[in-house]
Amino acid sequence: EYLSALVGMDMSLHSMEVVHRLSMSRVPDTSAGKAGATTPLVHPEFVHRFVSNCMSSCENIQDRNAQNRLVRLVCVFLQSLIRNQVVNVSDMHMEIQAFCITFSRIREAAALFKLLKMMQ
Repeated sequence: EYLSALVGMDMSLHSMEVVHRLSMSRVPDTSAGKAGATTPLVHPEFVHRFVSNCMSSCENIQDRNAQNRLVRLVCVFLQSLIRNQVVNVSDMHMEIQAFCITFSRIREAAALFKLLKMMQ
């Protein structure tokens, strides 16, 4: 219920920080049968939905300065999730690539696009 509310909220730096911390958190996995095995605290589908919401929020902002700022935040957020293997790039490749192309004028979007290409 809380996670659904978080996905539905307007995107902000604070909501991205919360999701980032939750997505980096892991809990012991007792079903794996291995000592030290862990599983993500939040389901990958939640992270996918949140990221999709962030990208669509960026596209819908009318104020160019606010849009540029949020696009930069989303790109850095995504780079961190990708580098920490929180999101499966293959699941969101087309969506992220389209976002990067739309905002290619922004340095962080170009860097994210480059990261996507390196991972192929």
